Amino acid sequence: MTGSAGAEASGFLAVDSGGSGMRVVVGVPGRGALAQGSAGAPVRTGARGIEPGHLMEQLVPLARALAAEAGVGRLETAVVGAAGFATLGDALRAELPGALARDLGVGTVALVADAVSAYTGALGPRPGAVIAAGTGVIAIGTDLARWRRADGWGHLLGDCGSGAWIGRAGLEAALRAHDGRDGGSAALLACAEEMFGPMPELPGRLYPRSDRAAVLASFAPRVAACAAGDPVAAGVLRAAARHMAESAAAVCPPSGEPRIALTGGLFKLGAPLLVPLEKELGERLPHARRVTAEGDPLHGAVRIATDLSRGVLALPADERMLFVPSPQGD
Repeated sequence: MTGSAGAEASGFLAVDSGGSGMRVVVGVPGRGALAQGSAGAPVRTGARGIEPGHLMEQLVPLARALAAEAGVGRLETAVVGAAGFATLGDALRAELPGALARDLGVGTVALVADAVSAYTGALGPRPGAVIAAGTGVIAIGTDLARWRRADGWGHLLGDCGSGAWIGRAGLEAALRAHDGRDGGSAALLACAEEMFGPMPELPGRLYPRSDRAAVLASFAPRVAACAAGDPVAAGVLRAAARHMAESAAAVCPPSGEPRIALTGGLFKLGAPLLVPLEKELGERLPHARRVTAEGDPLHGAVRIATDLSRGVLALPADERMLFVPSPQGD
């Protein structure tokens, strides 16, 4: 995205910070996104949660370069969507608005959970629910008065139906077949041995790793590939669909005609997951209208930034989900 908005134009900064790095857009209200860039290193998380200093180290030079590319003289508004903000965002709330004002001249800031930017990218400022699924999974919904979330608790305590959950269930079925226990799958055992080696060595290879969730999720496509001919694999995906639909039902507005959308890389698994999920959603949320997601979390951050800069943001404020502090200098 490139363009020129004029040397004295005032614009916005939109950021999507996640596990694979940071994506950044600079734009002008009414003209949209004019320049986009990225930084490949994920923002560090320490004892105080997400580290504002590390985020700013990556963001400031990138934002300045993109503002110059777009011909934006001043960045008046910034929206930062960050993975983990809801539970690890205390330091960001305390320090980031001031840092953005000091280093980039930003006056108006919104800090949002990545689930909120995913929701806004998918549905915009409308009542409904979104299932965001990849390695983990979270459902988020709003009636435009408040936010509700379900799951997103990580692969040890939740993320039921996620890529990590599907992969773990598939590997459990493989280990059951290796042991000769009920519920095993010879097809999944063959896939697991091809991918990870002998099953007795799997715990030693998996448990010490800090990226266990990603390793588990890497097996989810194998489970989907086996589903057509293997009832155990198909059952894992039906169970995943049920878990995700339960989370969506917990957050979706109970009245009216809310919209519901899916976003995230897990849905690239295709029909083995989507067919049972559509069935579960239809049974649990017959009043909701299924729609295709309009955009991704970066699109959502741009949309929030545009509405915030115009003073027409209709999404509910929430300290842990969508935090809009007083403008810097007030």
